[in-house]
Amino acid sequence: MTVLVSKTYEEIQVGDTATLERALTEKELVLFAAVSGDVNPVHLDAEFAKTTMFGEQIAHGMWSGSLISAALATVLPGPGTIYLGQELSFRRPVKLADTLTVTLTVKEKLSKNRVVIDTLVTNQNDEKVVVGTATVMAPTEKSELQAPELPAITIG
Repeated sequence: MTVLVSKTYEEIQVGDTATLERALTEKELVLFAAVSGDVNPVHLDAEFAKTTMFGEQIAHGMWSGSLISAALATVLPGPGTIYLGQELSFRRPVKLADTLTVTLTVKEKLSKNRVVIDTLVTNQNDEKVVVGTATVMAPTEKSELQAPELPAITIG
């Protein structure tokens, strides 16, 4: 089981970094469509996607954005983090079987436990997929807990 450990506002230093890695599977693509309600055929219909400028299915842009949220909530600052805002720029499509790495870099510490974090998502070829900046409220108390175990979900 994975243990999640928060980094408090006092512990955080400008320049701190953290990463999270995740691969896009068809199951993830379908589940994200189901949860978000975004059923654009460019994401879900291989035949339709072949007729687009991408030539194949691509992930929802916000799937990549959700990985940033996951990294903030579980890695830096971690449990207890409150996500206040995000600026995102989508640079290239994410395709099935791509492996993305989210890199968080602390840019600035503000008053009231606010932290500005540069967010970068790259694919397995080290190409920039998403760039942006997040603002979070970091926890003030240290916490360490087991990550909840998610239920197995099947499609269909």
